[in-house]
Amino acid sequence: MAGFSDRARAIKPTGIRRMFDMAGDDAIQFGLGEPDFQPPSVAIDEFYNAMLNGHNKYTSTGGLPELRRRIAESWKHLEPGLDESSVCMTMSGTNALLDIFLAIVNPDDEVLIPEPYFPLYPPDVAICGGRAITYPCRFENAFVPDVGDLEALITDRTVAILYNFPSNPTGATVNTDQRDKLVAFAAKHDLWIVTDEVYDKIVYGGEHVSFLGAGYDRVIMLNSFSKTFAMTGWRIGYVLSPNSEAMQQVTKMQYYVTACSNDAMQYAVLAAMEQASDYPGKMRDEFQTRRDLICSRLNEMEGVSCHVPDGAFYVFPKIDVEGMTSEELAIEMLSEGVLCSPGSAFGEAGEGHLRFAYTISKPDIDRGMDRVAKVIERISGKRH
Repeated sequence: MAGFSDRARAIKPTGIRRMFDMAGDDAIQFGLGEPDFQPPSVAIDEFYNAMLNGHNKYTSTGGLPELRRRIAESWKHLEPGLDESSVCMTMSGTNALLDIFLAIVNPDDEVLIPEPYFPLYPPDVAICGGRAITYPCRFENAFVPDVGDLEALITDRTVAILYNFPSNPTGATVNTDQRDKLVAFAAKHDLWIVTDEVYDKIVYGGEHVSFLGAGYDRVIMLNSFSKTFAMTGWRIGYVLSPNSEAMQQVTKMQYYVTACSNDAMQYAVLAAMEQASDYPGKMRDEFQTRRDLICSRLNEMEGVSCHVPDGAFYVFPKIDVEGMTSEELAIEMLSEGVLCSPGSAFGEAGEGHLRFAYTISKPDIDRGMDRVAKVIERISGKRH
């Protein structure tokens, strides 16, 4: 009898999109993680010119050689042996993530996934027939995992661990010592490290600490230009690894997922990297002023505790409202014209939190925080 696959039935719509669909046009938008910037003008111009010049065809599966070389060069300070064969262009970081899991996960294999997590992580493991095993990233530890917790989850089916720093949804980062301990754990158990570093250029007050260059070659990075060059709608990303066999397998999977990336767009991204390399830093500086504002406003509210994140453009405050789930609280916020994401959209460990993306103007952040404070005061008053 015709029907639907178990995997399709098991995967649910994300709580982020559900809240977005419920929002009115006048809601203040803290929901989706999308920079309110245009891509660099030089990239837009090059996209147009590339199309006019006939770059509207299939490319090789790996992508434009000049772009792949440029990406490899940007990471050579950590991995000197990288070259164009170390990079495969993809249709977004999400495409890259699926390619990686297709290449390394067999049915019933286990992949350790951080919780709270980016909502695509567990479903992508499931699509590949594997099992996502979550490890805790606790508020009390600034959302950085403890190796002791990881050790307790290892089985003979564990094949990989995914790290995400800077983190979506928490904005957490790691220092070099923390990174080295997490790498040593993976090396001890001969695991693949899948490292999601799409926010690598949005780090405040220090340098990004990558899982590349830590002396372990079973590292596969996924990255994207969506956040760092405000190209979310362009859907352009890449996989990079110093492990040549991993790149051969990932590139093969890319062919069967989307064949190749957009032709003209790759020329546009190359132009952005070569002629607008300062653009991510300009966005980061603006995001930092917004971060400082929203964290200050949230931490002034009774019952709210908010870490000041060191990366990305999210805050993930803990909100003490007894008797309400994070989804119920997010719906209350929506009734006041504020769109945010319930912490439960990022796994059970996100319960008790809300995620706010500070990708809107400072005046809008202030207006939104006025409304958040009003909701919290109203709810707190009902419970006293």
